[in-house]
Amino acid sequence: MERMGHEKYFLGIDGGGSKCRAIVVSNNNEILGEGVSGPANPVNGLDITIASIVESARLALENAHLDNVQLSDLIVGAGIAGVNLPMLYKQLTDWEHPFKVFYLTTDILIACLGAHNGDDGAVMITGTGSCGFSYVDNKTMVVGAHGFPQGDKCSGSWFGLKAVQYALLELDGIIDSSVMSSKIREQINISSAVELVEATSGQTAGFYAQFAGIVFNAANNNNEFALKLVNEGADYINKMAKLLMNNNPPRISMLGGLSPLLIPWLAADVQDMLSPPLSPPEIGAIFFAQQQDSIAC
Repeated sequence: MERMGHEKYFLGIDGGGSKCRAIVVSNNNEILGEGVSGPANPVNGLDITIASIVESARLALENAHLDNVQLSDLIVGAGIAGVNLPMLYKQLTDWEHPFKVFYLTTDILIACLGAHNGDDGAVMITGTGSCGFSYVDNKTMVVGAHGFPQGDKCSGSWFGLKAVQYALLELDGIIDSSVMSSKIREQINISSAVELVEATSGQTAGFYAQFAGIVFNAANNNNEFALKLVNEGADYINKMAKLLMNNNPPRISMLGGLSPLLIPWLAADVQDMLSPPLSPPEIGAIFFAQQQDSIAC
């Protein structure tokens, strides 16, 4: 694909606990290519995060067939999980990246920019992690975003950790057996409490998030523990929504892989507040890169 040498190419990156997604667009916002790589949350390792960022960018360029464009030609907007922590933000800004420019922000901000096509609004994110965020009149508000395991309530990792703890109680004979726990054991091929501890010790948020779907399936089949857990998570999101709406955002959207499963469990008035996201987070990262590039120019 032949491109004019003077054309700008923007790369949007959405880096999370489970995967890193990148898109490359032309100066006129034509989407040219996409790439997906591994986890990109520096809480779980800076080297892994950097490798995922570079790999997703490389795959996006490859998918775009931009043979005459290199990583060093790209103006990058990157929203990365965990960089709301100053230490991790500094580590990534100190990175000698291979790009033309690397504008770094949180995954929360790019999710909000994408959901509302660059305009003001609020988002609630329930994926591997969880948080709430509003951006109104250049003022931000964050609810949660404390990370796993100390925070991220109602996230995939939170549901997964609770389900593993429940399975251990069952394997110890403290509580009755259930289909939910047997599904967890089947998924990671274990049969004893010791094996379950060995399989889960030191694992990342992304590992635990793989069990969230099992919890929701169990809740839909009236498993008592799963029902309690899903309702507890939904109550947390209900309260988060009402806090965010105190800032009077014009729109509020719910994002993340758990959202389709969770929305039916929310209070009716919270469901009525929700507007569908207009664009994905990686598009929000493009908006961010373009905003920063215009300021720099």
